[in-house]
Amino acid sequence: METTSQDCGVLSALRCEPHAAGTLSGLDVVVKDVFDIAGTVTGFGNPDWARLHGAATADAAVVSRLRDAGARITGKTTTVEFTFGLEGTNHWYPTPRNAAAPGRLPGGSSCGSASAVAAGRAGVGLGSDTGGSVRIPASYCGLFGIRPSQGAISLLGAMPYAPSLDVPGWLCRDAQTLRRVGDALLPCAPALDGGLLLLREAFDNARPEVAEALGRVCERLAAAGWSMHELGLAGDALEPLREAMADIHGREVWQSLGAWIDANGPAMGAHTAQRMRTASRVDAAAARSARSLREAFRERMQRLLGAGAVLVFPTSPCVAPPLDAAPDSLDELRRQTQRVTAIAGLAGLPEVSLPAARIDGLPVGLSLVAAAGRDRALLDLAERLWRDLADAGVPERPGG
Repeated sequence: METTSQDCGVLSALRCEPHAAGTLSGLDVVVKDVFDIAGTVTGFGNPDWARLHGAATADAAVVSRLRDAGARITGKTTTVEFTFGLEGTNHWYPTPRNAAAPGRLPGGSSCGSASAVAAGRAGVGLGSDTGGSVRIPASYCGLFGIRPSQGAISLLGAMPYAPSLDVPGWLCRDAQTLRRVGDALLPCAPALDGGLLLLREAFDNARPEVAEALGRVCERLAAAGWSMHELGLAGDALEPLREAMADIHGREVWQSLGAWIDANGPAMGAHTAQRMRTASRVDAAAARSARSLREAFRERMQRLLGAGAVLVFPTSPCVAPPLDAAPDSLDELRRQTQRVTAIAGLAGLPEVSLPAARIDGLPVGLSLVAAAGRDRALLDLAERLWRDLADAGVPERPGG
């Protein structure tokens, strides 16, 4: 049966032409419904937000830069309500189809952008990533995705959420396009040549079949000549990162949205309402403690990666869950997932997810994380790694 645009996460079709010819000429881009596009209402995944806000008068900064580079904007895409969730569902809209894994969740609050790209409706899906909302749909939908360094790309014209964690990001079906977009949006960076560091705790956090499949991918890379070493952070290192990210995230979300929610009483899906209540209870002391942990972790990552090394680990601990997965199992999976998405998120680091393996036909991503500001070098490295993997016949064609 032929899929409709809404099935693929496209809320509304647009035709916003490029400002000029450029390096992205010929690329169609769909935009997550958290970025302003002049003349349209940014809905933020909630009908009452959309009803109470007027049309944008200007494009978001990142949208304008894409059009400056020659890209054409062809649609607005579904997002999770107030972007608060990693599953890819929204009480008010149909769940976007996962073309790479039919019957499975698309993942992340950038679910619509991922769905549209995986289905071939656009070459690039612009999203945003706070706790994994580009990286997780990249893994679930068999796509290439990037979370850039914190602050590398302006969030002017994006909806308010968790400012110290939010970044724009994008998803593509091939590594070359992912890198082309980075060349248009990101500053130059020194090359990465410090070797690949396999993060033991992140592999241990993954389901056994995921760790095994991605471990075989890493063995192929080592056989192709890439320098690779195992690294441990010691102890139960990932859970404190998850807890710190949750406290910073909750505090900032409520600071951004709490007054508006209290004043307007918007209707919300049950999961979103519960998450907002939890966010409202994060006190200043907990947030201060979490920020102190974040600063120490950032310094540690800079010492580890500053000379050009790259962390390697599973993007997600599992393949995309079924559409009818039990809520309790999704809550536990969310916590497990955030233990690895917090690594780059807390430290403000760039992370690229490659669709490196399939398990019973279902895609799973392998993440590469570099020092802050090394984004374009990381995209170049990802493209080179992907070529070597393709030569070794490891990955199947992304996108299903």
